[in-house]
Amino acid sequence: MRTITDMYFDVDTFAAIAARATQTDASGTIPAESWQELVETGYLGLFHPRHLGGSGADAATQVRAMEALARACSGTYWAATVSSLLCGNLLATYGDERHHELIRSLATGKRLAAFAIVETAAGSDAATYRTLVRRAGSDYTINGEKSRITNAPRADLAVTLARRDRPAGDDGPEWCLAFVDLDQPGVHRYDIPHMGLRGMPWGGIVYTDAHVDEANVVPVPFTELAEGMTWGWLLVSVAAVATTEAALSASVRHARQRVSFGRPLAHMEGVQAQVADAHARIDAARLLARRGAAQRVAGHSARQLIGMLKVYATEMAVEVTQCAVQIHGAAGVTEGHEVERHYRDAQMNVVGAFATNRLREQIAEGLGLGPAVYRPFDWLAPTGLAG
Repeated sequence: MRTITDMYFDVDTFAAIAARATQTDASGTIPAESWQELVETGYLGLFHPRHLGGSGADAATQVRAMEALARACSGTYWAATVSSLLCGNLLATYGDERHHELIRSLATGKRLAAFAIVETAAGSDAATYRTLVRRAGSDYTINGEKSRITNAPRADLAVTLARRDRPAGDDGPEWCLAFVDLDQPGVHRYDIPHMGLRGMPWGGIVYTDAHVDEANVVPVPFTELAEGMTWGWLLVSVAAVATTEAALSASVRHARQRVSFGRPLAHMEGVQAQVADAHARIDAARLLARRGAAQRVAGHSARQLIGMLKVYATEMAVEVTQCAVQIHGAAGVTEGHEVERHYRDAQMNVVGAFATNRLREQIAEGLGLGPAVYRPFDWLAPTGLAG
């Protein structure tokens, strides 16, 4: 097995994880061997500097490794990358030296983290979030429920978006990130069955007066949080590219082997057109992902760029994996078939980390069109039809 000293990742690096992908999907559990192999390759440490337990890999290495793992097993990729890349960077961005040990634990695989943002009655509409952090002596308590969260049922730590109960005179931000230890009284976790990415732990967290150390409550202006969440858009986009590449490879193999009406499917113009279009679209998304990662690792925001990438790559993946299912025919809709799994996984990426329909609005705002404003509108009164 390759190690981090090689600083090179390709499909062979995670061959054993890929061999277990069908089992991981069917069982809904990432095998312990797969997690150990991730630790041994150094994947979890790619996104962090050496003094925090990582390797300080450059952007090209990070994206290459991300795509290789996501192609091997999307569920495993999501669990590992949400923990180390997304949560680790949120800790690094908004925490301080007191949180370095938490980052090290994610970079070395000793802990698994969840980014707890969505709630049972709220998706991208943060105005409806109700989870609350309140002062309790020298520390804090947290109450509320987060739902449909990657790693929630298995995580050791949750980077939780919450409101702050601000006492009189506190003019600080209404919002905060609370770094919550999930192994304590007052925390209840549950699983939620899901269509795709079945190997990825997914579920909810209920906080009932759970304890949070004072150092682990970090007030953050809500407008700044989108910058941290951009890492999530990037990891989802790379997952989409990898899933699509895997579906395309399966389609090419099938088209070469399957003979219909006296000739291989590969000789049929309709199949050739689908494969050629898919290849071009995948490469376009891959190049955009590399560009976005390079800017991000260099310290630039790249928020608008990665937002566009997320919309394009995830929706492209659904369309291309749908073509892969059609090329495979009845086999492609058979449970347990490779492309059936890829199609289900692709659907999850569209809504994961921020639904693309809402993200389009933010991209438009970035072009100077102003925020999307929703106002009640009386359709009848202007027509004279109101009773």
